[in-house]
Amino acid sequence: MPRPATTRKYGKPIKRTRAEELFAALPKSPGKKVEQPQPQPEPKTGLEVAPEEKIQQLAEKLFSVTLEGERPVLEDKKGPSTLRPTASPTRALRSREVLHVTPRQPTTRSESPGQEEKIDASQGLRILTWDDVCSSGDRIEKIAEASYAEVYRITNERGTSIIKVIRLDSPIKAQTKAQEKSGLVDEEPHSEDDLRGELKISEWLADVPGFVVYKERYVVRGRAPKALLETHQVFHRKMKRKDPDRLQFYPSPSRYLDDTRFLVVELGDAGVALEDFELSTVSQVWDIFLHTAVALARAEDLVRFEHRDLHEGNLCIWQARPPKPKPEEEGLCQFGYSGLEITILDYGLSRAENVENTEISVVAYDFEKELGIFTSTHAPQCRVYRQMRSFLLKGDRVHLAPKSHSTPYDTAIDGHPISWEPHYPYTNVLWLAYIFQYLMSHFKGDGKELGLLKHTTKELLSHLDPEAPRQILSFPSAVDVKQVG
Repeated sequence: MPRPATTRKYGKPIKRTRAEELFAALPKSPGKKVEQPQPQPEPKTGLEVAPEEKIQQLAEKLFSVTLEGERPVLEDKKGPSTLRPTASPTRALRSREVLHVTPRQPTTRSESPGQEEKIDASQGLRILTWDDVCSSGDRIEKIAEASYAEVYRITNERGTSIIKVIRLDSPIKAQTKAQEKSGLVDEEPHSEDDLRGELKISEWLADVPGFVVYKERYVVRGRAPKALLETHQVFHRKMKRKDPDRLQFYPSPSRYLDDTRFLVVELGDAGVALEDFELSTVSQVWDIFLHTAVALARAEDLVRFEHRDLHEGNLCIWQARPPKPKPEEEGLCQFGYSGLEITILDYGLSRAENVENTEISVVAYDFEKELGIFTSTHAPQCRVYRQMRSFLLKGDRVHLAPKSHSTPYDTAIDGHPISWEPHYPYTNVLWLAYIFQYLMSHFKGDGKELGLLKHTTKELLSHLDPEAPRQILSFPSAVDVKQVG
């Protein structure tokens, strides 16, 4: 437990923990009903911060934000949107797409009225063939490899869908000598239990704007068609050109048998991944960041949600409407002029709970099972993973070095074992800070605009910065980022 720091006010000693000194319980915007927090075994975040004029301008903008629930599939100016997670050295670091259980929407598959339906007895899902999923004339393209699944885009005259394909425990051909020599590492088959937590979170967030649209899920069984094999080979060659040392984690479709089974989750096309989106205007930077903050704040309110893996591969951008010109007057926030919307993906490492039903246990990925995610320095987001765990260990805004995360900790704050189940909304702030810094560093527009953006956001970024001096207070949650002022 951090040593209490003693401060004095009017001659009376007051003891506060380091966390209480650093994390501010910021005032809420007018008209917002403030709910009483439920007791949680988590670090305290109870300081006050005085409202400041520039931050208040941001609050007034954010409080009036409304997001649209319907999201048409549009194309980016560079062509059809893509969804490609960042490469990572460990399985946990590979990007994961998210599943939502909501009322079924139109799919890209043709369904003949007389087609016989088969039901998977173990899961209660329909059994289809690959020809049912990707009919003749449809275009199928492999676009990503996630932690549990391969990700494909299917396009035809009915629209575009993203399918997440998870191999279930079922027979498959043995590797050929060539495949063994190439370093093929078969992804382990999975059961639906592996995805149960992610599916449960998707149910709780089904109606929250800013999260990916779910269509349906089903079982696909049988040998792969030629188109599936070809796109698999094209994807692997492309990845090898980018990273010659990259291993192939998923079996070639040529090895599928009649009894090889897959769980397929069909999603709406979420747009282009932030890592593939070219940022050309300051309005785009503002809208991407603030829409993300608003979506996270809503999810925090509804299900005490923490994403815990919100890097540039798990945030998609789509052009919802044409851009509109900004007003002449200057202000801190130029919000809502780019026409962009965001889609948050991947609940594989997330945490949430159904606050309306105490019988439902908390869903939270246990990071302690895979400490390599904290010791790795392969990707910039690895630093945020360490910042999250450092916060759990110290109850403080600190960053412990990679070597400090090499072994599990039996005890942490107040002598209790470290646990990822409690609600630590500050982790969302860490990812918002990461996203804002990413947006600033990847801005390709006018240099003068970027300079002005850095000047006008200097104060905001100082409160987001997890490595700011101790005298700078921090936002304790995404709700506070949205409602500050």
